[in-house]
Amino acid sequence: MDVTREQQILHDFAAERSWGQFHTPKNLAMALAGEVGELLALFQWLTPEESAQIMGSNHAEDVRDEVADVLIYVLRLADVLHIDLDQAVHNKIAKNRARYTVEASAGNADKR
Repeated sequence: MDVTREQQILHDFAAERSWGQFHTPKNLAMALAGEVGELLALFQWLTPEESAQIMGSNHAEDVRDEVADVLIYVLRLADVLHIDLDQAVHNKIAKNRARYTVEASAGNADKR
């Protein structure tokens, strides 16, 4: 996926509809949280085993749609805030490598 291209498509989509006035960082962050909530609702009462099999269920399309909605709002928020997602992700991975070393973290879910 070319993130920059997708951001431009979403930017143009919003601009064509004059939605820029509504796409403030606060509103986009709130919309993102709402979409994450919709994704969570699909998993809410599933067992761990059922959740692992959800893509083979009649909820697969709903999961794909909600994951796409989450990504769309992340892309729009990053665009509005002028965040270089490629650099931000690489920087965060580097921080996580330092924070969660293999020796200290392998097989361990504890946060540091």
